[in-house]
Amino acid sequence: MIHSSYIEIDYKALKKNIRFLQKEITGSVKFVSVIKGNAYGHGIKGFLPLAESCGIDYFAVSDAWEAEIANSVKSNKSELMIMGMIDNEDLKWAIENRISFFVFDQDRLEAAIRTARKIKRKARIHLELETGMNRTGFSDNDLEEIIQIIKKNREIIELTGFCTHFAGAESIANYVRVHEQFKKYQRLTRILHKGGLKAKYRHAASSAATLIYPETRMNLVRIGIAQYGLWPSKETKMYKLFDGEMKVYRDPLEQILQWKCKIMSVKEVKPAEFINYGNAFLTTRKTRIATVPVGYSHGFRRSLSNVGYVLIGGKKAPVVGMVNMNMFIVDISLIPTAKKGDEVVLIGKQGKNRISIASFSELTNFINYELLTRLPSEIPRIVINK
Repeated sequence: MIHSSYIEIDYKALKKNIRFLQKEITGSVKFVSVIKGNAYGHGIKGFLPLAESCGIDYFAVSDAWEAEIANSVKSNKSELMIMGMIDNEDLKWAIENRISFFVFDQDRLEAAIRTARKIKRKARIHLELETGMNRTGFSDNDLEEIIQIIKKNREIIELTGFCTHFAGAESIANYVRVHEQFKKYQRLTRILHKGGLKAKYRHAASSAATLIYPETRMNLVRIGIAQYGLWPSKETKMYKLFDGEMKVYRDPLEQILQWKCKIMSVKEVKPAEFINYGNAFLTTRKTRIATVPVGYSHGFRRSLSNVGYVLIGGKKAPVVGMVNMNMFIVDISLIPTAKKGDEVVLIGKQGKNRISIASFSELTNFINYELLTRLPSEIPRIVINK
């Protein structure tokens, strides 16, 4: 069966983005592709092999569920890390599959040690340090005991990383906070080193920190939103594209996702008629409308009622009336050639016009991250330009 809409993933654009980011971080810094949130809505199963073909061999997911999906499609050469949730019962699976995971409390550390000892395999762990995010991680007071626990169990623990997470590196408002976090991270890792612990990787930088604070890259960066061709924030984009003399550089990132469907039906409505549910839109003239088979159940938010627009025939067609669960109406009075079956662009380019993810997000009051991750996984993802 054919789904009502589909998402295109542009391989050529992805390759371009990864090439730019790799040049930014240099070859000595490990590039980890963050594919949490179903690869930011792009689809883990389809995206991971594409990233591998671009030279990426390390991927980060949010939880064990995503790790299982990623593990089913990755090559034997690629590695995985779990940055968030994994039940103690699932640690055996992670350890057996050589998947590393963040350890941020004593319960998980002790469970990992018990499991590793039982199955006689090393647990690959990233010690997460609390530096000011105040979410997860070991604080100063925890370190002495943690050091002793790890030293007593060296034979079944592989210290893969010392890590932390910055609280909003994409915003200049967090400039001081980020720098204070990095200072604390350095101090805590010195304590770990003094206690006899060393890790293969030291990492803290997300896309924003990688691009704005190069000193935080250390020897591994966790790149999420930027690889998909989106800037973490307008501030990040301005920082990279404008120099001190206001010279504007060409945007090196290219959005790799487009969301499309087809016109479901076309009809004419007389003047002084309400369109769709309720009385949100009243025609003032004879109006030609098209029904689009996408709704808020697919991620086309209800707040786009009478506000949003799509592209048909290279022109903007405004949403009229309420966005329904599975469809909405657009005015095609100014697009006389539009007909049933014509392409509808919800996000992406058509002719000379474009609906960017950023502009779509602004209309829905979503940030890029939220909009993308709300795109249902059942919408087919199709690779183009490969």
